[in-house]
Amino acid sequence: MKMRTMTNEWNGAPHLLCVQLGAPADVLACTPALRALRAQCPERRLTLLAAPAGAALAPCLPDVDAALAYAAPWTEGGIAATPGTHLDWISRLAAERFDGAVIFTRPGRSALPAALLCRLAGILLRAGWCRDDPSGLLTHWIADPEPGALRRHAVQRQLDLVRHLGAETADERLAFVPSNADAAAMRKRLQAAGIDPARRWLALHPGAGAQARRYAPQQWSELIAALHARIGCPFVLTGSARDLAALDAIATPLGAQVHVLAGEVGIGELGALLAQASLVVSSNAESTQLAAAVGTPVVSLLADPEYAPWQVPGRVPGHGIDGLDTLESTRVCDCVCSLLKQTETERIREAELE
Repeated sequence: MKMRTMTNEWNGAPHLLCVQLGAPADVLACTPALRALRAQCPERRLTLLAAPAGAALAPCLPDVDAALAYAAPWTEGGIAATPGTHLDWISRLAAERFDGAVIFTRPGRSALPAALLCRLAGILLRAGWCRDDPSGLLTHWIADPEPGALRRHAVQRQLDLVRHLGAETADERLAFVPSNADAAAMRKRLQAAGIDPARRWLALHPGAGAQARRYAPQQWSELIAALHARIGCPFVLTGSARDLAALDAIATPLGAQVHVLAGEVGIGELGALLAQASLVVSSNAESTQLAAAVGTPVVSLLADPEYAPWQVPGRVPGHGIDGLDTLESTRVCDCVCSLLKQTETERIREAELE
């Protein structure tokens, strides 16, 4: 397909709608691309259109000026809408007078329903990945090579999209900035649990959306026992309210300092908590991405290259393993210990150079 020239059109578009209707991990994966769009036009205003859980991240996303929460009926978890509801959203978007819309999607997810919504709202520039001819729904159609032979990290996919529009950034790190109040609240919670935030402690996130991606409570019990024997530091178990039953099933060894902090904190507080951890062990994409976004090293049990730790020190012990049920806790423990050694050595070296 012959690509039309895009750069000048997008350089002159100061008010953009950025659409990402997936999970919070997908919104976080867009943050370097949002930074690139901001750099392309310094006076640019970016509005995020996201599912309610994704829109909740907006106060901590430095390149998002406003957010609209939309449970789109064509998405997983979306709410069935009446024709009147669709008309309300078209009117709402039209009233914002966006100059363009950049539609971010995961591989295999269509950009066209969102593109139709944006076209009906009168948004003149509309860009997104698409495998088939969008028949005018996208003014800037970027041929999608995924899914197929090419498989990229979720962050790289979105950076590649905005690069087609002339937007570049040298800083490709994820971005999530908890408020000072959230950081102070989490320090207070840790201190109340007898944990010194300035010393070594680990955050463990056992929860995962799909049962197949869950590390079993018995495996977590074995991992905590192994870590307690080798490094003996405090542990904080994080998760949502739906993870509480699984967390209750995790046995803790005698003498281990384990504190459960699940279902009690908002996304900003969780980000602040992970930012203070020495290391995060995660079994889901959201907490892996969130830890990376606040600059904390990650051991990810999710053997999915699309959501591997991005631009932070990390380990993925499940690579090359058929499933989490065969991932031995000793292997995870070895990864945790080696990553701690690496990052703490680097921290000491940096301190000596200052």
